Amino acid sequence: MDGCDCIEPLWQADDLLVKYQYISDFFIALAYFSIPLELIYFVQKSAFFPYRWVLIQFGAFIILCGATHLINMWTFTTYTKTIAVVLTVAKVATSIVSCITALMLIHIIPDLLSLKLRERFLKAKAEELDREMGIIRTQEETGRHVHMLTHEIRSTLDRHTILRTTLVEMGRTLGLAECALWMPSRSGTTLQLSHTLHNNAPLGSVVPINLPIVTKIFNSNRAERIPYTCPLASLKTQISMYMPPEVVAVRVPLLQLTNFQINDWPELSAKSFAVMVLMLPPDSARKWRPHELELVEVVADQVAIALSHAAILEESMRARDLLMEQNFALDTARREAEMAICARNDFLAVMNHEMQAPMRAIISLSSLLETKLTAEQRMMVETILKSSDLLATFSNDVLDISKLGDGSLELEIAPFNLYATFTDVVNLIKPVAALKKLSVIVHLALELPTCAIGDQKRLMQIILNVIGNSMLFQLPLLSLGQIL
Repeated sequence: MDGCDCIEPLWQADDLLVKYQYISDFFIALAYFSIPLELIYFVQKSAFFPYRWVLIQFGAFIILCGATHLINMWTFTTYTKTIAVVLTVAKVATSIVSCITALMLIHIIPDLLSLKLRERFLKAKAEELDREMGIIRTQEETGRHVHMLTHEIRSTLDRHTILRTTLVEMGRTLGLAECALWMPSRSGTTLQLSHTLHNNAPLGSVVPINLPIVTKIFNSNRAERIPYTCPLASLKTQISMYMPPEVVAVRVPLLQLTNFQINDWPELSAKSFAVMVLMLPPDSARKWRPHELELVEVVADQVAIALSHAAILEESMRARDLLMEQNFALDTARREAEMAICARNDFLAVMNHEMQAPMRAIISLSSLLETKLTAEQRMMVETILKSSDLLATFSNDVLDISKLGDGSLELEIAPFNLYATFTDVVNLIKPVAALKKLSVIVHLALELPTCAIGDQKRLMQIILNVIGNSMLFQLPLLSLGQIL
């Protein structure tokens, strides 16, 4: 028998079933042959796929399955021995390849399971990265808010404006129901309400500083949650009995502040602290988040720095005003002193003029007595002339005293006879010494030069001053050499 269709010829539906099987085998073979092409494309595109050899085996298995269905199509027409051999070989090869592929899958399954674990690990990593990115975005947002608030706070150096701007910007940024600032009182035993955002409490309210909650806030550099029943949070807001608001408080260091007073703020030391209280809206599900608390802490530090800058500026302005007042007073005193010096010089000039007029008359009259006189009388007249001339010099010295102050006194340097100078001094002092019953003896050293260069009148003035002081003590014997 050359061929057999293996279908009973007496069955009426044989042709229809054969056609359906034939068409089905064709499409199955076509699908089997298209799958390897897709696998080849996948392997080419996946340069780092670790299981290429498994895909190659799987592709061979699919190709053999498709060949089996394709060969099986020929059995519906002429079923020869050659077709039977080819079909048998194809099925045997398909079974071998399928068994090998199944065995290989046993080793791949654990790796596939590990891929699932890696997928979970990567998902966890991705979620962690998402959280970190959220934190980074939150930090960036916080940084922007801090930068904005810092710019607003430092746009002025007036203390009250700084504090008011801080409360307004914090309320707008965080959506607060109330924000208040408590400052230490003059005595340092109480906190006094100085600024509020919505004026829900009267300014000047007092809270004892020794409360445990206040001590806790002062001892911490972080924002602390406080109960809404705390005296610091009693700001007369509409508080719900079901959903009370969350309240935080943070200390504000008062650095280098002086005369910082509430309507007369007290002087504060470098260790003083103010307290800033922030309240979320009541009847809301809002809670204080970590980045908001961090924002509050940073703003408190910025406020402290801005207040210190304002205090330093005010201190420098006060010092400048004080210096200007002192300079004005010094300039006024200098002008008064100059006017007094001018008045003194004018007085001395008038007095000198009035003294020299009679002195010149005495000198003129004395010069008339020089004619036809004995030697003793002539010596006495010359003594009168020299004394008058010396007295005129002394009257001029009254003006020279004023020159000593400004360093404008000048000496008349000229050569003169030193022995004659001492002789003139003795002649001047002998009449006065005789009246006091004192004797004057001149002892001059042998090595004393005859001539000298200097101001003769000033030298005589000094010698007469020294001798006059000696006469004042009533010495019985004056030795000019010993005195000098």
